[in-house]
Amino acid sequence: MSQSGDKQAYAVLLEQCGGWLARYFRQKIAPDAVDDLVQETLISLHRKRASYDPSRPFLPWLAAIARYRWVDRLRQSYRQQTEALDDHDAAEESHEEVVGARISIDRLLDLIPAPQAEAIRVVKIDGLSISEACAKTGQSEALVKVNIHRGLKKLATLIEND
Repeated sequence: MSQSGDKQAYAVLLEQCGGWLARYFRQKIAPDAVDDLVQETLISLHRKRASYDPSRPFLPWLAAIARYRWVDRLRQSYRQQTEALDDHDAAEESHEEVVGARISIDRLLDLIPAPQAEAIRVVKIDGLSISEACAKTGQSEALVKVNIHRGLKKLATLIEND
């Protein structure tokens, strides 16, 4: 009904989604960031509302949007932490931890096929968009997404078996 222009139905939808999103994000991020992330996700839902197919379940569609917003927030937080490290003289011990972590990530990525590792590196670590990753790697959008999915799955299996 929201897609067909029913303003009251849309208001109820946003209210219900807001409650669900708050519960979802409370399990994933700091409490002080929940409200902002809920609002950002509701804005994304508003922008993407025309792409929703009413013949399909709504909650998985909303959950996918929420997950992408959450990942964007994590990426943004990671960048801010990296910039903070760049701005300050880090202690020698923390520098060793960062280098050690980077070496560990590089070693893990060496264990999966190169196209998967490259897609993960440019999107998940460097923070490029899928379209930017396509330009950088020469892979199609679909292939970049598949390589990331398969590579992360393979990495998870490797880590769990270790």
